[in-house]
Amino acid sequence: MFPTVREVLALDPVRHGGPRLVAAEENLDRPVRWVHVTEVPDIASLLRGGELVLTTGIGLPADDEGLRAFIAELTEVGVAGLVVELGRRYHGGVPRVMVAAARRHGLPLVELRRATPFVLITEAVHALIVDAQLAELRATEEIHQRFTELSVEGAEAAEVVRQAADLAGVPVVLENLSRRVLAYDSAGESARLLLDGWEQHSRRIQPTGRTAYHADTGWLVTMVGARGQDWGRLLLRCPPDGLTGVGEPPTRLSILLERAASTLALGRLIRRDADGLERQIHRTLLTALLDGSQPVDEVAMRSRALGVGLDRRHLVGMVVRLRAEDDAEVIQTGLRDLAEAVGLALREAGLAGLTSALDDQSVGVLLAVRDAAAVDPALAGFLAALHRVRRSEPLPVVVAAGSGVDSIREARRSLIEARQVAEAGRRDRRVDQVLRLPDVGLAGLLHLLREEPRLQVFVERELGALLAYEAGHPREQMLATLRAYLDHGRNKSAAAGAVHLSRPAFYERLTRLGKILDVDLDSVQSCLSLHVALLALDAVRARPPV
Repeated sequence: MFPTVREVLALDPVRHGGPRLVAAEENLDRPVRWVHVTEVPDIASLLRGGELVLTTGIGLPADDEGLRAFIAELTEVGVAGLVVELGRRYHGGVPRVMVAAARRHGLPLVELRRATPFVLITEAVHALIVDAQLAELRATEEIHQRFTELSVEGAEAAEVVRQAADLAGVPVVLENLSRRVLAYDSAGESARLLLDGWEQHSRRIQPTGRTAYHADTGWLVTMVGARGQDWGRLLLRCPPDGLTGVGEPPTRLSILLERAASTLALGRLIRRDADGLERQIHRTLLTALLDGSQPVDEVAMRSRALGVGLDRRHLVGMVVRLRAEDDAEVIQTGLRDLAEAVGLALREAGLAGLTSALDDQSVGVLLAVRDAAAVDPALAGFLAALHRVRRSEPLPVVVAAGSGVDSIREARRSLIEARQVAEAGRRDRRVDQVLRLPDVGLAGLLHLLREEPRLQVFVERELGALLAYEAGHPREQMLATLRAYLDHGRNKSAAAGAVHLSRPAFYERLTRLGKILDVDLDSVQSCLSLHVALLALDAVRARPPV
């Protein structure tokens, strides 16, 4: 967004002075944030970096050591370049010691062989800078307008990321807290190169602050979340050649990234529904039970008005989930058909309940039956009716139910449990059974919870140090060593054989593991926590969340 030293040298007032570059041609693309005229040697303390310094040399030190120190101080504060007008102090050229020092420090050093009013240079450069700042303001206005439109439209995450990459002109990646990629846009670059080994690369990107630049990897990062609950990170690649003179990305990119993150967070909170009014009310009531956005008494009252009595009834949460995972268009069409089929199956089975799509792949039902004894017959009747209604449908589904409750205030627990069971059992091929919580094990439950930020935080807390170490030392197989040790019930001999190591070598690895994780691997409680974290890690790595 600022002119470079090379561009400044091409300006007419500078060309009039007969410029000659004598050092550091390789750094001519440094941005010039400002122009500063000086005739004193101790100017560095007044500079902020990114300045192009103009001088006639009248006040510069007369000794070689003083000139070296002058060049070193300018370099230390990040000056973009030094321009010296010949004729007043220096005639044939600047001293060789200055040239040598500038080359050593990589500071562009330019001689002006003809007298040139510095004010003309200053005006020309500052005009470019003001133009750049106006362009920055216009770009910022476009960013706000673009993301405001996306927020109003309820754009999907992939579209928000695509628009961010389009505005920035560089790759943008959205990941969850376990470093799994949720959406990305490579901005025309190779997607394979961008995403290959992403988790290991991402773990090395550790900036300080909510929105910050990580200079070592060249990524600008901001957290994504709302209501105090972060659920991901948005990353924008900003290589060093795109930085300002002070070593930070342009302000425009930080604003862009934060606006995109806000749009993503808002989009996660807002769900559009184009169904009929009655179905919208069903969804509103189910959502209210899940997120507590309305008093339960009001939900019960509105439900009664719809002809679905929830008071003094035994309530069971159900979720019917599509097994398809790949074709988004097929899933969207299948979900609409499934929502219709679930409502029809309820009516055909003579059952009462609230029903609505819950997300991109599942339909929820709050079933109201007479008492606990009526639950199993009701579930069996619903499943049979659903099979009849969907006989010609190609997409397979999993049907899950939560524990029954006797109060609408507890309905949320049953719905969440059903959602968890449906997700955990999505690979279960039993089609003639309604899955319940006892039908899925710990691994399945963790798989269901893999998008839960608290689970991801738990994995990072327990295994983060080891995963970071593994990213830098993949050949050492430390994670596999820990897995073998825990899978074999802390039997060191059996675990050593499983990873094809001698017992002394395996013991040495365990010692290193304990130091990396800062835990006692002889502690049953510590090992239990680590084992659960490993199962959770497998769950969050199973596939990118839909």
